[in-house]
Amino acid sequence: MDAKYNNANNFFVMTGILTGWFALITQLYLIIVNNQIPVTESVARYFSYFTILTNIMVALCFTLLSLNFNKKEERFYPKSNILAAVTVYISVVGIVYNLILRFTWQPKGLQLVVDELLHTFIPILFVVYWVIFAPKSAWKWSGAFRWLIYPFVYLIFILVRGAFSGFYPYPFIDVDKIGYNNVLLNSFYLLIVFLVLSLTLILIGKLIANRQKRIN
Repeated sequence: MDAKYNNANNFFVMTGILTGWFALITQLYLIIVNNQIPVTESVARYFSYFTILTNIMVALCFTLLSLNFNKKEERFYPKSNILAAVTVYISVVGIVYNLILRFTWQPKGLQLVVDELLHTFIPILFVVYWVIFAPKSAWKWSGAFRWLIYPFVYLIFILVRGAFSGFYPYPFIDVDKIGYNNVLLNSFYLLIVFLVLSLTLILIGKLIANRQKRIN
């Protein structure tokens, strides 16, 4: 059982590494060659997408997991709370894109492949990995609010950069088109989604941790 479990764990990790870095590097190439703007601006816009930043987190998590896979004391490095937080972030990427953004454009060819990897395959892969393999802990409820720091800082960054560059990566935070009131309202709704998912994962962690205590 341990051998099969380890092999399955390793399979998920290696799949995450290969698909994650392939999609990220390919998307950087596509955004540079398909935009009639300076390369520096293309790169800046690339790193302005929550999808890209979060998929980088996922790829780094899978990479770190592979580097520490054979070290029992660090087997699930990075720490369980980091894996849980990243699970929340990448879940939102998948949910928002597939419910809201998917219908706003029609990617084709290589862009379609990368698009599906970043917004569907990798989010599902990481969530499934977290459910099956990641350790669950009795995290404090207050942790859910700490996990909001990343999306909150991202929002501030995008609004500040957009005020100077005029570029907003997503239509629901495009101040020039919908105004600050609607942007703030949309952002509030998204933060609620982040909070609800965070609280859900913390609840799961507490339930599993308590169950393990009773068994032991």
